[in-house]
Amino acid sequence: MTDYPDLKLFIDNRWRTTSDTLPVLNPATEAEIGRLPIARKAELDDALAAAERGFRVWSRTAPRIRAQIILKAASLLRERGAQIAPSITMENGKPLMQAKLEVIRGSEFFEWDAGEAQRLYGQVVPSAPGVRYTVIREAAGIVAGFAPWNFPLSQPARKIAGALASGCSIILKAAEETPAGAMHIAQAFLDAGLPAGVLNLVFGDPAEISGYLIPQDRVRLVAFTGSTSVGIHLTEMAARAMTPVLMELGGHAPVIVCDDVDAQAAGVMSAVRKARNSGQVCTSPTRFFVAEKSYAAFAKAFADRAAQVRIGNGLDSATEMGPVANARRIAAMETLVEDARAKGAKVLCGGVRPNQPGYFYPVTVLAEVPDDARVMREEPFGPIAIINPVSGLDDAITRANALPFGLAAYGFTHSAANVDRLTNEIEAGNLSINTLEASVAEVPFGGVKYSGHGREGGAEGLHHYTVTKTISHRMELETEPTVAGAKP
Repeated sequence: MTDYPDLKLFIDNRWRTTSDTLPVLNPATEAEIGRLPIARKAELDDALAAAERGFRVWSRTAPRIRAQIILKAASLLRERGAQIAPSITMENGKPLMQAKLEVIRGSEFFEWDAGEAQRLYGQVVPSAPGVRYTVIREAAGIVAGFAPWNFPLSQPARKIAGALASGCSIILKAAEETPAGAMHIAQAFLDAGLPAGVLNLVFGDPAEISGYLIPQDRVRLVAFTGSTSVGIHLTEMAARAMTPVLMELGGHAPVIVCDDVDAQAAGVMSAVRKARNSGQVCTSPTRFFVAEKSYAAFAKAFADRAAQVRIGNGLDSATEMGPVANARRIAAMETLVEDARAKGAKVLCGGVRPNQPGYFYPVTVLAEVPDDARVMREEPFGPIAIINPVSGLDDAITRANALPFGLAAYGFTHSAANVDRLTNEIEAGNLSINTLEASVAEVPFGGVKYSGHGREGGAEGLHHYTVTKTISHRMELETEPTVAGAKP
């Protein structure tokens, strides 16, 4: 039996327990695998004090030294990947290979941002003789970070990487359902020599922790990944304290399939990606708008491949798709599928929970779904795909943009003209053509509309963790007011 770690809080470079605990369940077996200590006000106060001390040290540490420590932690995560991945599978359910890839992905976030830490350049603005205007970026301060359960290591990694590379300290509340991934990150940074207080990890009641941390004067940025409804609530709370936010929120990703691509190949590729992480991905391809000419071939290929996806415990090497996170996700999908059926949608495959222990639900393909079905408006956050025919690109773009979400969007086409239209007209922070990969470390990631605010990753990823300071320097005392920049 694979060991699951002893769960603890991490405050001021020390592991801590509390008397209050919550159970952590394996979604594949519904069995308890650990007890999670809960942070209350005393622990949060300790974390704030530690983060304040840590920030004073870390923000004054040379970027090159910061980068070395971050890279060392990333290297340790890579070395420990084989030991880390099973704990991710046990708490989240995803297949072991996907868990291993997640460790690599999290390491890549650290490696990229470590490089960007050394490229947070300022600038000197041209001015008159004897006057110099300099613009620099400084670390924002203490970050209150909130990470979701669907990627137990890579989502915490993204928040921690941005904060630490920028010179900030961070208090991260990772997900109570999947705490081990963040713990492995904290251990790697402890072993890499990170100064005390720079990284603090807490767990507990989400509303209690956010309600206490966000209004604190010492907190200078709120970084959150999660649902749109919670993101709006946290943004309102932060606004009352005039604290900036970085919000990566929900989506309902459209996929436009044009009539100039291999519909069968696109269908198979899409079914495989829909099964990734059991569809519990904010960028998961969900609303497929397929040209009428290609519709039948695409829908058949998608449904045939989806029906073959092998469901099971993620520790089984034959498993292609593990369980969803909890019983609430099962209930949500059953409700959406039943509503779509009642409104006339066709169920091409799936739609019925298998009779076995665990929170399993098959890849479910709904076809010819009317616009008034709930699943057309509500993100399923599970292995449900919608395939609808469209009359042409105008129709597809209009329907793709119809929702208030705009995180990721996809297109399958070989036409440069189609790509140009998709690029200019699709309302999304991330558009992928002939690939269903929406987020890599090298490029900025984030949404528009109700899908969030700000960007993580890429050269732009550290900007939200910094504040811009302008220094105006006149070489001699100004004895008389002059027009700005003009020679006296």
